Amino acid sequence: MTRKENILHFFRNTWKHRVHVLMALPTFLIMFFFLYVPMGGLVMAFKNFNYKDGIWGSPWNGFKNFEFLTASKSIFVNMTSNTLMYYVIFTLLGTFLNVLLAICIDQLVFKKLGATLQSILIIPIFISYAAVQFLVYAFLSTDTGLINNLLGTRIRFYAEAGYWPTILTIVKMWNSVGYGSVLYMSVLAGVDMQLYEAAQIDGANKWKQIKHITIPSLIPMITVMLLLSVGNIMRSDTGLFYQVTRNSGTLASTTRVIDSYVLNQILGSSNFGFTAAASFFQSVIGLILIIIANFVVRKIEPENALF
Repeated sequence: MTRKENILHFFRNTWKHRVHVLMALPTFLIMFFFLYVPMGGLVMAFKNFNYKDGIWGSPWNGFKNFEFLTASKSIFVNMTSNTLMYYVIFTLLGTFLNVLLAICIDQLVFKKLGATLQSILIIPIFISYAAVQFLVYAFLSTDTGLINNLLGTRIRFYAEAGYWPTILTIVKMWNSVGYGSVLYMSVLAGVDMQLYEAAQIDGANKWKQIKHITIPSLIPMITVMLLLSVGNIMRSDTGLFYQVTRNSGTLASTTRVIDSYVLNQILGSSNFGFTAAASFFQSVIGLILIIIANFVVRKIEPENALF
């Protein structure tokens, strides 16, 4: 087909499926304006940005913004290692709990109770970390905190950095596990019940049914979710690390991650060039890792690969 014929075929096909195009248009516009248009701002990563000249008029400064990101080697190593540590903990533990909760609800005899329980567990995801910080403080405050009152102690949680990997993990799991299990519940809802009936006839108990039917059914979705999460390996939940910790410098050794560090730099200096450089750095690392992870999965199990 010639170029003109290809163009005509495109417009004819678009008109033929105009209803579907119209349905997809809002999503397309949201993605275009909120995900693709802002990518033009990445040029600030290589500029000495100032408001007077704007993004395009500001002078180029090469890789100096990236140098600022790594200016303090100890801080860079600390925030990078913390970011990676929390990613591994949140991803592995979160995936395990998501799957476990989905299986538990799916295996409940009283399905209405399962639906109610799931609805209750989803609620935390809708609570802002700005509000969660007060809930956490109510538990951890030295003088009036629930934990100290119950144990009869005076532990200064907001002055001891060593407690916070555990605290942040608990808060993150409480916030996300209920919502995260919904996707796996949808997968289990599509499993053919005849498989379970056949397993029961063959004498398989509940555990064997879960082991040989339920878990294998979830593996493709688990693989896809893990692959997608690899792209955000250098990103963290800013609200969790900035607000729940109350941005305490005393806790920085175990709570400082790249996103919270960047936010502090913005509030302190309004250096948007540095911010763009940090975002660019995170995105490039995430892209490289997701390509590598997908390549490995494609070699092992091609059907579970993203591309």
